[in-house]
Amino acid sequence: MESRVEVIILAAGLGTRMKSKLAKVLHRAGSLTLIEHVVNAACTITSPGSITIVTGHQTERVEELFKSRGVRFVYQKEQLGTGHAVMVCREKLENIPGRVVILYGDCPLLSPVALKELLKRQQESGAAATMISTELKDPTGYGRVIVGEDGYVRAVVEQKAATPEQLAIKRINSGIYCFQADRLWPYLDLIRPNNAANEYYLTDMVEVLHKDGQRVAELFLSDASELLGINTRIELAEADRVFRTRKTRELMLAGVTIERPETVIIDADVCVGMDTIIEQGVRLLGNTQIGEECRIGVNSVIENSVIGDRVHIAPLTMINRSHVAEDARIGPYSRLRTDNEVGAGAHVGNFVELKKTHLAAGAKANHLAYLGDSTVGEKTNIGAGTITCNYDGVHKHQTRIGKGAFVGSNSTLVAPVSIGDGSYVGAASVITNNVPEDALALGRAHQVIKEGWAAARRGKIKKT
Repeated sequence: MESRVEVIILAAGLGTRMKSKLAKVLHRAGSLTLIEHVVNAACTITSPGSITIVTGHQTERVEELFKSRGVRFVYQKEQLGTGHAVMVCREKLENIPGRVVILYGDCPLLSPVALKELLKRQQESGAAATMISTELKDPTGYGRVIVGEDGYVRAVVEQKAATPEQLAIKRINSGIYCFQADRLWPYLDLIRPNNAANEYYLTDMVEVLHKDGQRVAELFLSDASELLGINTRIELAEADRVFRTRKTRELMLAGVTIERPETVIIDADVCVGMDTIIEQGVRLLGNTQIGEECRIGVNSVIENSVIGDRVHIAPLTMINRSHVAEDARIGPYSRLRTDNEVGAGAHVGNFVELKKTHLAAGAKANHLAYLGDSTVGEKTNIGAGTITCNYDGVHKHQTRIGKGAFVGSNSTLVAPVSIGDGSYVGAASVITNNVPEDALALGRAHQVIKEGWAAARRGKIKKT
């Protein structure tokens, strides 16, 4: 039976190199804050109730992110190093048997696979601790990992204290550990702030354990990008690129065509069905779900929406918090603002805007229309230039258009108003009263023609 796993996530720092008023762990990459990525990964090896986040700067904002997830928090009033950050967790965790994993809120790229390997290596080695290492072409600034002939780690030598021979070592310490709990807490007190910063460094635990005859095992990761710590906006952008690349690769391996994967932005929770084609510059955000055999056109943006199978979304279309049923056609240049339902086979064309509108199956609004707070029946046609006047300056009102109706171009429908099934609205009409089924509604002034008026006017202009 596997022992209990406690995870401590160090997230107290502000991150001065980010040049930001926002705490470093609250910056976003790959659609989530850095700390959310770390917590999500931790949840793959333990329950939320066994995750402790060490907070400091902007602790209220960090806690707000996870208020519904059941993780614990410990406040580090003074930031006196990584070792000190673990020390402040002692009261809550010291008497819990099992293993303790140390993670960092600014290292979001570590995969669940690597975390599970870390636990496996720790369990198989029987060591007091296991640390994750990797190799860098330029290890400047990192502690070098010294491995003995028995394959266990003897020490981590910091850059300033390293000899020329040690500086030549490219294997570095990530700072991520898995400890046996009963060998973490007793030895933690042996760390001393014997450094220029006068801080307690968790890396010193390796030497402390080694001196007492305890073994420290190593998990080597060949992919150094998983251990990227975020300290600057440049590194934040690199982390975002890695997350986006992972997501597009995942989708392409699942049968999605992405024409220019380096140009698209697809959030972590987005789902896309097989044989869908995503053109360049597309942004799929939030918890968007795209069906099978769709085509998403160039530079379209879809956020928190559900798109059915075989939907064609033409270029430069924006869809937010809406549902589009199968076989519909949207765009180009369409905007579905919020809370829309577009039925099967319906058409929403260029420069058409919908807001809180239900467009039933087979209905069409092909150009230059605004439909707000509306319901449009099956196979109804909305002419170019039609608008629903849904706002009276204080309240919003509903427009209801029945099945098989025809609304002529440039019509103005002043809500609240209903247009009956099968009825016609003449072009350029202003409709303020309900229209019964199968009726013709005309709401415009009679055309007046004054023959010769223009010629006479031009004659007057010449005389003056």
